Amino acid sequence: MMNSRESGPGSENTLPGDERAVVLATRNQGKIREFERLLAPFGLTVWGLDRFADLADVEESGSSFAENALLKASTVSLATGRVALADDSGLEVDALDGAPGVFSARYSETEGRKATDEANLQKLLRELAHVPPGRRTARFRCCMAAATPAGASILAQGSWEGSITLEAAGSNGFGYDPVFFDPECSRTAAQMSGEEKNARSHRAKAVAALLQQWEAFWQEWLARRGG
Repeated sequence: MMNSRESGPGSENTLPGDERAVVLATRNQGKIREFERLLAPFGLTVWGLDRFADLADVEESGSSFAENALLKASTVSLATGRVALADDSGLEVDALDGAPGVFSARYSETEGRKATDEANLQKLLRELAHVPPGRRTARFRCCMAAATPAGASILAQGSWEGSITLEAAGSNGFGYDPVFFDPECSRTAAQMSGEEKNARSHRAKAVAALLQQWEAFWQEWLARRGG
């Protein structure tokens, strides 16, 4: 059962409420840091689910990135009583008919063994072992949702075109970044700085599209709260 009790120094009993804080529906520290950078120019503070000890992970049971993003944002917003952000993103490889797609984070999962970034990456390279460079086109896709406890929501998406390398390169980023090659930059996503990646990435594009809707969404929420 999900509830909104915070733990540790972030407890509402020990800290004043941060009216500009939004909850990002993830415990992935790499993703939290990325969203902190993306949202900082808009005066927003990002809290991850690690601040909420009793929140269980939301099962990604949707059949599309958009369904999963809305499901996670709505569930976390109701549980925390705050505006929540969620993204569902993944890699679509043309030679694999769009796989791993919505299963990107769980691509290497087997019975009794959870997926890891490294295992996912290695499975992808094995699946593409006999696919020549010219047919390894792919894209990162992101659907980004925001939801309020009152049930309002907004949704946006972005994509990043590239291809899959023959081997991993670079140590920045996370997930499939070491094998995702951007032809315009001639580097993998893991070889880019955080600033370079944020200027090009699917998440950056989805966040930018979401923030075009943000002001009306945020003002409606403040009005409902009497703020």
